[in-house]
Order: sequence, then structure tokens, then C-alpha cells
Amino acid sequence: QVQLVESGGGLVQAGGSLRLSCAASGRTFSAYDMGWFRQSPGKEREFVAGFPRTGGSPNQADSVKGRFTISRDNAKNTVFLQMNSLKPEDTAVYYCAADPMVPGSRWWDPFEYGYWGQGTQVTVSS
Repeated sequence: QVQLVESGGGLVQAGGSLRLSCAASGRTFSAYDMGWFRQSPGKEREFVAGFPRTGGSPNQADSVKGRFTISRDNAKNTVFLQMNSLKPEDTAVYYCAADPMVPGSRWWDPFEYGYWGQGTQVTVSS
């Protein structure tokens, strides 16, 4: 099992930056595929970015490509989401997720992830 704790959210003006962190407990962090999702009121939880545990490249949703970057540090059991050029429509609760996926899993689908953090609020003012 793994427990996830997000941090780094807050209030920022449009065009600004934030860096989210997700610290994972446990000794097998490197065995988990990691993802960031977000959810705003009245909307479904949506994929933001993902980082496979091995052998794959990180990926981002089209809406954040060129602005957000996901990275992971297996030595520190942490995954990061660097968010630049923030827009008001990026306002949401951001969640970190983990799962040891099998090949062919839908890494963009929140139902594929079994472990979730409590979320951190990101608010972008115009």
C-alpha cells in the first residue's frame, strides 16, 4: 500500500506559477505509476499528467501541454507538478494518484488508480 500527501497549492494570479508536491509513504514508490488529476465544482475529475514507473515517458493532457511538467524523484518518494502560465480555468482541487498498473491500462482514467491523496486547492485569479 501507499499513502499520498499533496502540498503546494494556493492562490496565484493568472500567468503565475505553482509547484505541487506529492509525498508517498512506503518502500515501493518506484513500483507505482503516478498521476495528477484535478476536479472543479460540478465537473468530473480529469487527467492532468502522468508518469509511468518504468520504461515510459511522462504525459500531459492537451489543456496543460507546454505549461505543466510532471516529474518524479524515486529516491525521495515524491512526484511533482510544475505549473507555469496558470490560467483561471486551471482553478481546481488537484489530486495525486498512484497504482501499479499492468500494460495496456488507461493511465488517463481516474478509475485505474487505487490510491489517492486528499487533494490541494489551486486558485488562479484573473
